[in-house]
Amino acid sequence: MFKNLNPLLHSQLRLSIISYLVSNGKSNFNALKDITKATSGNISVQLKKLEKVNYIRITKGFLNNYQHTSIEITNTGIDAFEEYVKAIKQYIK
Repeated sequence: MFKNLNPLLHSQLRLSIISYLVSNGKSNFNALKDITKATSGNISVQLKKLEKVNYIRITKGFLNNYQHTSIEITNTGIDAFEEYVKAIKQYIK
């Protein structure tokens, strides 16, 4: 029997964000926006959804007198991604 896919990660944009963070551990808002080609508003909404379930940690501050938003994947986020990949592999076999 196939496992259900995590609906939070099954969204293309959220999956792109988590995949990038799994590979890099950390990023900033503008880098994620550039990589995903999404709008600022859409990225913000998706980041809030991922933060709400503790998949990522968002830290806001200043860097060289400019607002800076840092995004870091959590262990919960890594575990969720690994489970998602396992579930996808079942579909491929």
